[in-house]
Amino acid sequence: MTEQGKSSLFPTYARYPITLVKGEGSRLWDDTGKEYIDMMSGIAVAALGHAPQVVKEKLIEQLDQLWHVGNLFHIPNQEKLAGLLTDNSCADAVFFCSTGAEANEAAIKIARRYSQKVLNNGRYEIITFNMSFHGRTIATLTATGQDKVKEGFLPLPEGFVYADYNDIESVRNLVNDRTCAVMLEFVQGEGGVLPADPTFVKQLAELCKEHNLLLIADEIQTGVGRTGKLFAYEHYGVEPDIFTLAKGLGGGFPIGAMLSKGYLAEAFSAGSHGSTFGGTPIATAAAHATLSTIIDNQLPERAAELGAYTVKTLESKLAGNPLVKSIRGIGLLIGIECTQPSAEIISEIHKQGVLVIPAGPNVIRLVPALTIPQEDLDQALEVVCGVLSQKASTISGV
Repeated sequence: MTEQGKSSLFPTYARYPITLVKGEGSRLWDDTGKEYIDMMSGIAVAALGHAPQVVKEKLIEQLDQLWHVGNLFHIPNQEKLAGLLTDNSCADAVFFCSTGAEANEAAIKIARRYSQKVLNNGRYEIITFNMSFHGRTIATLTATGQDKVKEGFLPLPEGFVYADYNDIESVRNLVNDRTCAVMLEFVQGEGGVLPADPTFVKQLAELCKEHNLLLIADEIQTGVGRTGKLFAYEHYGVEPDIFTLAKGLGGGFPIGAMLSKGYLAEAFSAGSHGSTFGGTPIATAAAHATLSTIIDNQLPERAAELGAYTVKTLESKLAGNPLVKSIRGIGLLIGIECTQPSAEIISEIHKQGVLVIPAGPNVIRLVPALTIPQEDLDQALEVVCGVLSQKASTISGV
């Protein structure tokens, strides 16, 4: 803040009137001492809750050894984390970066470079989907199928076209001799917590094989146990050629990753891509501790169980509520679609000590830590349902 009390930050965020200063597990405290149950986990980032001891210990250990050296040298923690990822996925190779947008940039780049430098077919166009969200860089916001993130940033790079989600004919109609890949989220998070239809995904995988297209899965939000599987593609019985991770991978420490099948490694030869802060000793120590804890403690399975319980509870408590249009999601990525904008409802939920976030204008998104205690979850659901019931009563005049 300046001396006059005016912030020196760019006003790029419409911030809630809450200043959070402490977190432990699934609880947060603001600067007034008010306590909250966290049902957003930093937008699906704090997969193990806040300040998890297992990650903290590994970070302290690494901080006493080495912070940063750059990718001109071998970094053992990178190899260790990459091995854990490939041993537990369909991928054979990993590129580390710092954010989800960077991971998606890497996916876009490797898809194009594989077509142009390995297959020599000159293809560059990627089909994405309306209402998708892939990041805020120029390329990834162009890949995003929402106009609101593109306003004022023209001209945008060419090479992206948009199909309708869950509509295979819409995709088929866009395939041409420029197409190199199709990029999708198995659950459209920012688009409203919309899961992909299993039949559509199967048809999409078949279409990609038919036309020799790469299938790119954006698992920035769905990956690392969030949906009840370690990776969301496991729900659909397909193996993407490329998929991306970030958010929950570092347990709160920033890290991103682009993973691919081994044959694509030829496209990312020395000097073709890089990231100064990608895969630092600190970041990969935090991520390895997070990922190994998620795997060893079967947290994806727990997310599946708690997710099913959450949906069942919401459906029971909100049955007949005129404000609720639908409840949907996979694992602990759940959306409550309202019949009106959700901003005021979310604000009231915050006032009652539970933190949730929107997914589009009408959807309340629930993305708690995979480790959230049952009692915290029950208490949070009681608040969410209570606010929705109270709001509905106010509208109906009951």
